[in-house]
Amino acid sequence: MIKTIGVIGGGQLARMMIPAAESLGIELKVLAESEDSSAKSSATMVGDYNDLAIVRAFAKTVDVITFDHEHVPLPIIETLEAEGFSFQPSSNALKFAQNKLEMRKRLTELGLPMPAWAKVNTEADVQEFLDGHGGVAVLKTPAGGYDGKGVMVVRSVDDAKSWLSLGKPLLIEEKVNFVRELAQLSARNVSGEWKSWPVVQTVQRDGVCSEALSPAPNADQIQAAMLAKRISEGLQVTGNLAVEMFETESGILLINELAMRPHNSGHFSIEGSRTSQFEQHLRAVADLALGDTTPTKPFAVMVNLLGVDDNNTFVEHYTATLEEAGVYFHGYGKTARKGRKMAHITVLSDESIDKAREIALEAKRSLHA
Repeated sequence: MIKTIGVIGGGQLARMMIPAAESLGIELKVLAESEDSSAKSSATMVGDYNDLAIVRAFAKTVDVITFDHEHVPLPIIETLEAEGFSFQPSSNALKFAQNKLEMRKRLTELGLPMPAWAKVNTEADVQEFLDGHGGVAVLKTPAGGYDGKGVMVVRSVDDAKSWLSLGKPLLIEEKVNFVRELAQLSARNVSGEWKSWPVVQTVQRDGVCSEALSPAPNADQIQAAMLAKRISEGLQVTGNLAVEMFETESGILLINELAMRPHNSGHFSIEGSRTSQFEQHLRAVADLALGDTTPTKPFAVMVNLLGVDDNNTFVEHYTATLEEAGVYFHGYGKTARKGRKMAHITVLSDESIDKAREIALEAKRSLHA
């Protein structure tokens, strides 16, 4: 039986796993990047996850390792797996979250719906793709990009020259004319049991998730869930899987990106589901039975609070927010910085998604005082 779970990365996702672990009677240990990490209360080691010796030393203290992010070098994970340490998700699955070219190739083999794509190395490659897709495309770095980083809209070869000059393969995709973005969160344990939450609509601002609406109004819940299940099983994912998708005018869903961990789009589940995404992820990687994902209220809206300056942590202004029934505040314990993910608020409603969103956005305005 798994008694101790290690998390690499000390960010807000690790922080929100802590109460979930405590309720399950599991000891959570965190390998944090710094002493003042968001998850510092469970940080049993501080060090560089790019250092094999440090990750090995951490692995020796836990029964299984999971992740707050996808940036641990794959060779480190593979080396330690060969030594007998357990990582969930494993390197065989995580490689598809770490490298978008590998992800596109594998999902194509599985016959799953995606934007048209190609691997490009040269200016001629880029020009050929632009010529075949209306003169506009989306260029991505295969690894390391998140929250809008490593993504560029290109309309000419000149737009791509700086990235091509680095001499590494790039991913180019058609620019999809979508009506909205959706995210389907699910979890699969080591034994293969799988469960999902309602698909949510996400609202992006400057490449960062600003809002998540659960359930996504009038969405094809069955289509979204079945896509996630096919990916989870096809890639042998253990733990949470977030599938970010474009919904087209015809209602077809196209897979955009994947994350194999708790995800921003699932924060609503702390209050909005019988089992939160954080508890479910721990259940899955420990190979426990998965929990019930039934909503606690018909509608839930999560709004991210991004730093507005170097002073406002939002805690200074949240008294009125906490007095509002059905409004929940989660601070991440971070030093204030403009643009940084500092906290989120969730609002539950029996009335409508619009009512929940109205209350959430008003609470956000008050916190920006």
